[in-house]
Amino acid sequence: MLTLMHTESSLAWGGQENRTLQELRGLSRMGYRVLVLCPPQAEIGRRAAAEGIPVRFRSMRKSYDVAAVSAIRNVIRDEQVDILNTHSGRDSLLAGLAGRLSSRRPIIVRTRHLALPITSRISYRYLPHRVVTVSEYVRRYLIDEGIPAERVMAVPTGIDTERFSPGAAAGTLREELGLSSHVPLVGIVAILRRKKGHHVLLDAVPEILRAVPEAVFVMAGNGPQRDNIEGKIRSLGLSKKVFLLGLRMDVPNVIAPLDLFVLPTLEEALGTAFLEAMAMEKPVVGTRVGGVGEVIEDGVNGHLVPPEDPATLARAIVDILRDREKGRRMGIEGRKIVQEKYTVEVMCAKMSSLYRSLAGELRK
Repeated sequence: MLTLMHTESSLAWGGQENRTLQELRGLSRMGYRVLVLCPPQAEIGRRAAAEGIPVRFRSMRKSYDVAAVSAIRNVIRDEQVDILNTHSGRDSLLAGLAGRLSSRRPIIVRTRHLALPITSRISYRYLPHRVVTVSEYVRRYLIDEGIPAERVMAVPTGIDTERFSPGAAAGTLREELGLSSHVPLVGIVAILRRKKGHHVLLDAVPEILRAVPEAVFVMAGNGPQRDNIEGKIRSLGLSKKVFLLGLRMDVPNVIAPLDLFVLPTLEEALGTAFLEAMAMEKPVVGTRVGGVGEVIEDGVNGHLVPPEDPATLARAIVDILRDREKGRRMGIEGRKIVQEKYTVEVMCAKMSSLYRSLAGELRK
């Protein structure tokens, strides 16, 4: 039995941490002994412990925390770690160094989750044996930055297709808002940050309403842009057409009644939110940025539009809202794409294959 330890220095919870927890669950089911190492305040530690996944706590105060390197090295020794998978910048440096200094000589893999410029090449080029990216777009970016192509592999994030499936949630949102089943409902599920493009959709809404006046829009999530978004809704006179739902833990229930999922993001490594909507057979509209074009096939399971282009976004949304049958077909195709390429099982199988391949290569 191989022992796999994931490390995470981030305290927050988002797509990156959710993927890591999914891998811990999935690889445990595949026979790995798994554990996670993180700071005491990290949300991933709390959630992993609640599921019975062993957690080792270690503060990581700075990128060159010598005490942390020593402590992580001790954990690698005591837990007899065979595979060390790092995630954020700080833990990738600290745990990567600990792994390289350990007499256990664990396999070291660094996962890159973001579509942002890298700030340090050490934790990509020198410390890990392989780098995993969440999309082909990010893989190509790292290669362009000088990381050897043979050391970078794309393993897209997988979706729980039981939790996100057409019949998995009651879809009570229409009842909450007092909407009939005939009202076209468009939704976003995303943190309220400018890079997610909520402002672009709001600029498109008046044009959409000229073509589909009965349409209603919902935005689920919280974040630093909430006040700005609320102000824009008021200034555009859209308070009866656009509803902010706040942070929702029942994401499948929010997605279930939607006629269309839209996320006019300005930056995206892959687009897990699109995959969740696709898994629930919803047509999707996204932007031609980052890895979004890897999950949305324009005209097949949704539409791709340029970023920061409200007019084109409006036309794409209207096209689907006016043709319910087209939207239904796109939703079915989206579910097929997810089942073929983007399930948790596919993701974990690829990660396991990588780990075992590296174990064979490095321990001959």
